[in-house]
Amino acid sequence: MLKRSNLFAGGMAGLSMLATLLSTAGAAFAEVTIRVQSVLPTKADEIVMVKDFAANVAALTNGEIKIEVLPDGAIVSGRDILDAVDKGLVEAGFAWTHYWSGKHPAAMLFGSPVAGAGVGIDNIAFISWYMNGGGRELYDQLWDEMGLNIKGLMLQPVGPEALGWFKEPIESMEDFRQYRFRTPPGIPGQTYNDIGVASVAMSGGDILPALEKGVIDAAEWCCPKPDSVFGFQKVLKHYYLQGLHQVVVNADMYINKDVWNKLTDHQKKAMEVAADASLIRSLSYRIFENGKALKDLVENWGVILHDTPEDYFPLYMNAAKASLEKNSKENAFFKQVWDSQKAFAEIAVPFWAGAQTSNAKLGKAFVDGK
Repeated sequence: MLKRSNLFAGGMAGLSMLATLLSTAGAAFAEVTIRVQSVLPTKADEIVMVKDFAANVAALTNGEIKIEVLPDGAIVSGRDILDAVDKGLVEAGFAWTHYWSGKHPAAMLFGSPVAGAGVGIDNIAFISWYMNGGGRELYDQLWDEMGLNIKGLMLQPVGPEALGWFKEPIESMEDFRQYRFRTPPGIPGQTYNDIGVASVAMSGGDILPALEKGVIDAAEWCCPKPDSVFGFQKVLKHYYLQGLHQVVVNADMYINKDVWNKLTDHQKKAMEVAADASLIRSLSYRIFENGKALKDLVENWGVILHDTPEDYFPLYMNAAKASLEKNSKENAFFKQVWDSQKAFAEIAVPFWAGAQTSNAKLGKAFVDGK
């Protein structure tokens, strides 16, 4: 017979093991709240898809991860959000990576590769480069190059963005140069300065007040739906859809790496899968929403659509290429990323541009035949 002490010891060992298992299970299923401060106000259209991403993460983790979306200024100002995430003042942020070009010029090549990186990459081709052409690995490296304690997730590709809104029609670059024009920060905005346009960088929520006060008299933000949410149609009526400054734009989520590293492997995978899904969900959302918004702008707000002056395209493209070449010579990581995009373009763009020509002609045939 077993001694009572042995039975007791065995029982206690079993209870200890069970307690350990329950503790481990409880830790694995503990709810994690990730606060994400955006650089945008709550009303911004981009927040719709951030919340869609958050819902997918919650579903994929059985509610283990709860993402709470906060508006611009909730904890820090928009311009400070990346540093706040790095320091752990907030768990995550949401913005466009080209906003941080002042920290590293290569940020532009991920957030807004000016003029399609100068090699014909559109928003869909960019996703192909990111997912299949080595872009994801370089994107992960970017944060180390910046010296930041951050894990980035690409969420929302947009493009091509509209040239913008004007008080009066512009028929040439000479007309364009008469306006103080809101542009994105970094190289896309600097390129406007390089071709003689008075470029003024400011956040999205500041644009309409600046237009109303006359601080600026023309502006770009994105596309028909996000533009209409900000209300530009209330003060400007001349709208130009074709622009080169942001043929590709990506809005991303930045997560404090200590927070990221504490997630389980399953939770990390769920976040990554939801982020990849957000790329196509955002594209599909924007096509229909922009179509509805453009129809409303023209039919109900008196907005007049124009074709962009032809002399804009070679001037902007040449200035963009010069800026890309300059930064490539000055920064090794910038060169590494741009070389990767150029190598991808050599293979992918001849096919994709030809296919897109068919798509464009298909659409034009429908529109012209209405």
